[in-house]
Amino acid sequence: MKRCLAVFTALLTAVLIVPFRSAAAEKEIQAQAYILAEASTGTVLAGENTDRELNCAYLSKLMSLLLIAEDIETGKFLLTTELTASQSVSGTQGAVIWLEPGDRLTVEELLKAVIIGNANDAMTVLAEASEKSVEAFVSRMNSEAFDMGLRGTAFFSPYGYYDEREHSTARDIAEICCKLARYETLRPYFRMWRDFVREGRTELVSENTLSRTYDRHIGFKACHSDAAGYCAAEGGMNGSGTCYIAVVLGAPDAETSLSAAKKLVNRGFGEYKVTATMFPDEMMKPMKVQGGTEQAVGIELSGQRNIVVPRGVNELATVTVLPEHLTAPVKKGQKIGTAGFYSGRELVCEAPIVAAEDVDELSFAFILRKTLLKLLK
Repeated sequence: MKRCLAVFTALLTAVLIVPFRSAAAEKEIQAQAYILAEASTGTVLAGENTDRELNCAYLSKLMSLLLIAEDIETGKFLLTTELTASQSVSGTQGAVIWLEPGDRLTVEELLKAVIIGNANDAMTVLAEASEKSVEAFVSRMNSEAFDMGLRGTAFFSPYGYYDEREHSTARDIAEICCKLARYETLRPYFRMWRDFVREGRTELVSENTLSRTYDRHIGFKACHSDAAGYCAAEGGMNGSGTCYIAVVLGAPDAETSLSAAKKLVNRGFGEYKVTATMFPDEMMKPMKVQGGTEQAVGIELSGQRNIVVPRGVNELATVTVLPEHLTAPVKKGQKIGTAGFYSGRELVCEAPIVAAEDVDELSFAFILRKTLLKLLK
């Protein structure tokens, strides 16, 4: 089939598919792996060993919190809902708020305990309220990870206890954070460095000092263990709502992990910008349809999506690849071509062009009906 190209230049921005890098920049990040991504698009802008499977310690709780955020959004429980601790909280390892079976706390208090204080007994109460048992909750964590395409991740508890089988990657943790960034319900707790629960009897202090020192901070977590080293997942947002996310895994100390995360997020704001792809109407002329009940069909770009480019990039060329005509039947949403956005010769973003409506195949019954209608007129 013959194909035609239409090319025009427009003032647009787009996603870089090649991360910015320099030898000097790589040496700044002392860690086993790291990544910088833009939250609304998931675009990866920088990284090293982004898909290396590592133990991520208590960063696993970010997936646990994502599920709880989904539960709140769907109405499974409210922030004001009181939950009762079961026998499962007895003998909880690691960080705790010293819950006893029968203790009652609100979902809000439990979220504070998990987000600020890393409390594992509070996480148990939330997990059991969500899925009836911790085991079922972990199963859901892995199902959600699979649905999100996180192929480098496996969870064996909602806490992040060391388990040689449990692992994730910088890229996968960043994907989790991209989704978490959408839940404004959690932001007040992610931004707290210090607070109290249980009527002021239990103090919570966050390991993530960026929650009190970084004005763009919206979350997410800092932690460490002997196996994982020092890890940080940090999100920063500006006044216009643009959010960059950095994940640093296996740094030698807390200062290194947190300063590297902050530096990466600031690099995102300093070197990149986010905008919507604008596609001119003149490029969306109806296409001819052969053998159909209509002679033409409208076409459209599939999703006017946000894209990311370096701040210095202003002018991009757009190339559309479309057939000369279509053959019926045509289904609404059917891909019929492609729009590519180029900076020079480099493809930076690509989007499908689809049919805007259905066009049925021409049939004898349709022709007969049209003929009869003409005769009646």
